[in-house]
Amino acid sequence: MEEAVSRILTELEEARCFDGSTNLHSQPPPPLSESALFNLQSLLDNSIGTDEQQPVDRLYEDLSAKSLSPSSLIRAIASAMDEPSPRVSILASKVYLSLLLAPNAPVFTLFNPMDFLSFLRSMRRFLKQRPRTTPNQESIAPKRKRKGGVKGKGLRNCAQRQSFNGGHHDGEFDARVLYPVLERLGILMSLIHLDRFPDSLKSLVETVIDIPVLALEVCSNLSIYSKLTNLCSRILSATLRPEHGDLVSIAAEVIKSLSPLILHHKDQARAFALEFVTIQIANAAKESDGVKSALVNLPRYLVQKAPEKSEPRALAVDSIMEVVKVMEFKDQIGFVDYVVKMTRGKSNLRLLASDLISTLIMSLSDPVAVDSESELKDSWRFGCLVALVQRCSDAGATIRARALSNLAHLVVFLSDNDKNKALLKEVLGSGDRHCKKNGSEIHARLRKRCVDEKAAVRKAALFLVTKCTALLGGSMDGDMLKTVGIACSDPLVSIRKAAMLALSEAFRRFPDESVTVEWLHSIPRLIADNESSIQEECENLFQELVLDRLSRVGSSSLPRDGSRTLDLKRQFELLIPGVLDLLKEISHAEVMPWVKKVCANLGKKKRLKPSIAVSLQKIIGTSESLWLRQSLPPEKWTAPPGAWFLLSEVSAYLVKEVDWEFLHHHWKILDDHGRTEFGSPVAQVGLFGDENNPESNSIAWAQDRVFLLQTISNVSLELPPEPAEKLAHELIKKVEEFSMHSTEVNAHVKTLKTLCKRQAMQSAEADTLILTWVNQLLSKASQILEKYISKHRKAKKDVNFITPPPKSGSRLGKRATAPSKSLSRAITAAYTIGSLIIICPSADITTIIPLLHTIITSGNRDPKSNKLPIQTVSIKETAPSLYVQAWLTMGKICLADEKCAKSYIPLFLQELENSDCAALRNNLVITMADFCVRYTALVDCYLTKITKCLRDPCELVRRHTFILLSRLLQRDYVKWRGVLFLRFLFSLVDESEKIRQLADFLFGNILKVKAPLLAYNSFVEAIYVLNDCRAHSGHNDSKASRAESRLFSIRGNDESSRRKRMHIYVSLLKQMSPEHLLATFAKLCSEILGEASDGKLSMDDTTARSVLQDTFDILACKEIRLSINRGSSSESGDVDEEGGESGGASAARGKVITHVVRKSLIQNSLPIFTELKRLMESKNSPLIGSLMECLLVLLKDYKNDIDDMLVADKQLQKELVYDIQKYEATKAKSAAAAAVNEMQKSTNYISPEAPPHVRNSISKLTSKLQKDSRVASAIADVAAAATAKSVLREVNRGTSTPPLGSLSLPKLKSRTGGNNGANTSRLNVIESVRKRQSFDSDEEN
Repeated sequence: MEEAVSRILTELEEARCFDGSTNLHSQPPPPLSESALFNLQSLLDNSIGTDEQQPVDRLYEDLSAKSLSPSSLIRAIASAMDEPSPRVSILASKVYLSLLLAPNAPVFTLFNPMDFLSFLRSMRRFLKQRPRTTPNQESIAPKRKRKGGVKGKGLRNCAQRQSFNGGHHDGEFDARVLYPVLERLGILMSLIHLDRFPDSLKSLVETVIDIPVLALEVCSNLSIYSKLTNLCSRILSATLRPEHGDLVSIAAEVIKSLSPLILHHKDQARAFALEFVTIQIANAAKESDGVKSALVNLPRYLVQKAPEKSEPRALAVDSIMEVVKVMEFKDQIGFVDYVVKMTRGKSNLRLLASDLISTLIMSLSDPVAVDSESELKDSWRFGCLVALVQRCSDAGATIRARALSNLAHLVVFLSDNDKNKALLKEVLGSGDRHCKKNGSEIHARLRKRCVDEKAAVRKAALFLVTKCTALLGGSMDGDMLKTVGIACSDPLVSIRKAAMLALSEAFRRFPDESVTVEWLHSIPRLIADNESSIQEECENLFQELVLDRLSRVGSSSLPRDGSRTLDLKRQFELLIPGVLDLLKEISHAEVMPWVKKVCANLGKKKRLKPSIAVSLQKIIGTSESLWLRQSLPPEKWTAPPGAWFLLSEVSAYLVKEVDWEFLHHHWKILDDHGRTEFGSPVAQVGLFGDENNPESNSIAWAQDRVFLLQTISNVSLELPPEPAEKLAHELIKKVEEFSMHSTEVNAHVKTLKTLCKRQAMQSAEADTLILTWVNQLLSKASQILEKYISKHRKAKKDVNFITPPPKSGSRLGKRATAPSKSLSRAITAAYTIGSLIIICPSADITTIIPLLHTIITSGNRDPKSNKLPIQTVSIKETAPSLYVQAWLTMGKICLADEKCAKSYIPLFLQELENSDCAALRNNLVITMADFCVRYTALVDCYLTKITKCLRDPCELVRRHTFILLSRLLQRDYVKWRGVLFLRFLFSLVDESEKIRQLADFLFGNILKVKAPLLAYNSFVEAIYVLNDCRAHSGHNDSKASRAESRLFSIRGNDESSRRKRMHIYVSLLKQMSPEHLLATFAKLCSEILGEASDGKLSMDDTTARSVLQDTFDILACKEIRLSINRGSSSESGDVDEEGGESGGASAARGKVITHVVRKSLIQNSLPIFTELKRLMESKNSPLIGSLMECLLVLLKDYKNDIDDMLVADKQLQKELVYDIQKYEATKAKSAAAAAVNEMQKSTNYISPEAPPHVRNSISKLTSKLQKDSRVASAIADVAAAATAKSVLREVNRGTSTPPLGSLSLPKLKSRTGGNNGANTSRLNVIESVRKRQSFDSDEEN
């Protein structure tokens, strides 16, 4: 030990030159060597551990004997603490603290603020060290890209590090080395008073608080880290003592230093800071008002420092709430008021306030009971909810989304308590005591948010609607139902799902008629959605809300009294509630296809329950029983609409659950009593029929027969052989009569085919049976057609030889034109032929084709026959229904026979172009679409003729053409080439709203994904085609005829035509990506404006001027200008409403690049604009105004960059600036003249006793116009000119002006009607008039 002390003294003597030095700029003394530090530490450890003071006392004595002060030893240790080696530095720190804690140590002599700072720096340096890697390891270890920043780096690397001690290398680390240092520092805090050294105290607080953050980087052992944080907390607690200074200042400094850790994204560091604040600071706040004030202000300080990103902001909200919870209630209410005020602050504060309000309401308890309505509105929760509702209409999309989402979570949280539910209803306007105005405003806000432009807002609004409907019991009004129904067709998957849940929740809670209608028209159609999850959800909802509801129809006893006064529908509704409206809407024409697909999917997955078939049979039986109980005629009974339809769909998968006796019984009823002569109205009213509309009842009866036959066909495999054979014979006999409605023919034929398969043992035998009766029916049908044609020829000959031809009112004319029974049979026979060919393509049709050919060509007259004076009457004129049906049947035959199709497809196209019957054109379009699928190569060359139907005068033909061609294009049977895409553009501005909606969906959702370059590649050509411009050399050689070109153009410069064309252009621009928008801008400038400036596009042509006008409007529209938030939501899918950090960085980079590229484009296009302007001025073109308007818009964002953009051409720069200023001045003067004229007219008609609001409106208009300096100056000039003109009119009075000397002074009238008596004023007026240069007065001319 003596040797150790001797070596220490020797090192200190070598540094004697530094002893006693007070020069602050002198070099620090040399540090103690590592061996000396170890020896000194051993000496101090022995003295502390054994309570022996001799070694330490001897050290001080030896220092005194050598004339060395203790401070020289401390300075040498401080120099060692500043060493770059972490091992030496931390060892010196330990020695430093041990020396201060040694028995009888002169603490006040040894403690120095600079040495203490060296000690703090050594701890920071120790925690910031990183393991060193040898050169070999560096060459072997691959360089990997670090993911997730520095998070978790200590957890990955700490396992590779060895425990640090005195004999290990610097690169090795062990956090436990800090244990003795921090323990000694905690003890030292009770010995020293830092009130004299505030900087040292501040540095100590900052260092201790940084230790948990720095330790996260290098330590992965949770127990070690926990002990480190406990030691740090103990040290920070020791600083909160009066001996270290003002307790309030210390607490404020500690809280301020802990704030970054409270907002830190690392859980361990955040937990350490929150624990210290909520326990240590909170305990100190109970004893000191100053500390309490600092604690109360901490949440406000954290609010200002909270980040804006989603996840860090959520952590900040949680941390703030942890602090708020330990505050007293009145302080909590004060913070609540502060948060409510934040909702009217900046955007980041409003966003944070939306999250804080939700957390405050769910976290804080209100000790004050709220009973009355006045107390309810005065509660702090009411104010928070009102503020949150207001943020639902915030200008920022992110704030709106967060507010709506938080409000939905609050609805869930507060709906458990009756008082809280009453509070919610009062705020949201769905309670009993709220005013109607408040409720309507809330509903209007929700409807608006459900159609918001931002996807996150729409999703949050639908989520709120769902929760309000489910928990608060608020039903949707009609407008809200329609809005949610429209949202079911949103481009985003998440929005569609949210809309499905919202509408289904309303249907689940309030299954009234309006909700049922909207649900069935919106949800089942989603079974055809591209997203499989939506299809599954659609199936689940349909099974729960429709099928399960129908399945719950239990056994209901009939009413005992047979009262005839009680409405039958009312009785049925009482027996089976909620069924009539549901079944009726299922049978709607727009709902049935989707219900079929849903039932088919559920059946294939074996998810259909047997109880649904049983319940449907019970519903039908109950309606029949009710009808018979009233002693009503059985032949007029009809089942509830939709019951037979739904049974026909589910029976295909629930064959054994359908009773054959039940089917046979109702088949007899419908067959024996319901069928009447074809062509006359069926006298069916029934329980659910309409007495005022017998035709619709007839159709309903026929549909019931069809669905019943479909059900029989589905269960035919389970039928006994004898009833099946008997039924087949009955069906054949009915078909042979050819007297059925067309809707029944297919059902009979399909059922016959199924029954034949049931009777046959093998498939070949079944085919033979089917072919036998098909040929038999075809033979009889051909005989009927041949008989009718012969009769028609005979009648035509009789008519031809009558002189003169019979008048329409004669008995013979009536007999010739009246519908006959033979015509009805012929029409049914033709339809039956088509149905038979579809189920049996191999049937013999050799005799059928000539007969159909005769009918469909009857309208084509022989040119030679036109020379004869004989009047000819064709089947097309006498029997148009048969003519249309013959074309439809011929189309079915062509689908089965390719050879026949090659011969007749040109005839189909010819008839499609020439027919004046909308029904026939509609059928031909559908037939041609089927031909395109079956014979793609044959029809491809005729597509341009088919697309002419997009401009058909009939809306139904246009809509079907659009739908069919769209499907063919999606399935790649037709390609987007040639004029096809350009002709589809006209559907965007179609007269029909339905067609416009379909077109918007096609271009905005389908083509945007399937063919993203289509709009860009065809944009310039679309401008020429829409204007029917052929002035350009590249568009002269068009293959389309002039008539077709006119048909597919929107010519003219009228407001309506320009608006339609601009709507098409904007729709195309919305489909383009940012780079395509830039390229389109360049193409418009080069291919249209450049061609016009070069003279290739003649401006003398009207259509060419329209092209230029459209080009200027496009370049000036906002859609072609890029926005930083512009993107394709449908392509990106469901993104977070705030985005991530990388998204914001990429958006910023994209904004800079876009700005640079657009600036370059405008700079390159300015010479084109200048040359075009000169050309227009030389020709005095009326398009100069449009050009200048466009140029003003383009240069609006680059006013400060014009000098840089035209640095190479100063003359062009001056000319451009001069022209723009001149144009703006002229435009301002024109606007001012119109405004002054309007104001003068308004003033002239205002009496002195006019109401004040009239004069106020004129003064507001004047002040609004005078805000612009140009307009104000122009107003002054125009007003002066108008005054001068009025003076001239008073002076001149239309006569020639005599010499000035011979003129007498004029008597001018004042505004008040009096005369001016001063001669000087009159002279001034005349002089002012004479000084005017010129007056352009239209009235004087």
